[in-house]
Amino acid sequence: MRSGGGGVGSVREVMIISGLPATTSTERLDELDDELHVLVVSIIGGDHRLENYHSTTTLHESEGGSKTMVTESYVVDIPPGNSKEDTWTFAEAIIGWNLKSLATVSEEKVRNCEA
Repeated sequence: MRSGGGGVGSVREVMIISGLPATTSTERLDELDDELHVLVVSIIGGDHRLENYHSTTTLHESEGGSKTMVTESYVVDIPPGNSKEDTWTFAEAIIGWNLKSLATVSEEKVRNCEA
């Protein structure tokens, strides 16, 4: 954590270990609504080529209540020297990695609660 206590306005430095062409990302928590299950994050720095990246993650309970669907949407500028496809591929790879990590952590917590 670079600044803040984990609430809105906090800034964290993330070490990217996924093998993508980047090693760090600096992210700011812009919105956190526990009641509506909304998380909004902006990437404000790092050694990647994502410019003006803002993402919104929402959680939606399934009808039976046994599963949760996670939706993440984002906007990002295409930086000079990059194509739309390159930017999209990189952003999608990061989102995919983040969602897989979230699933792993969530599934582990469920297993621990059931034990």
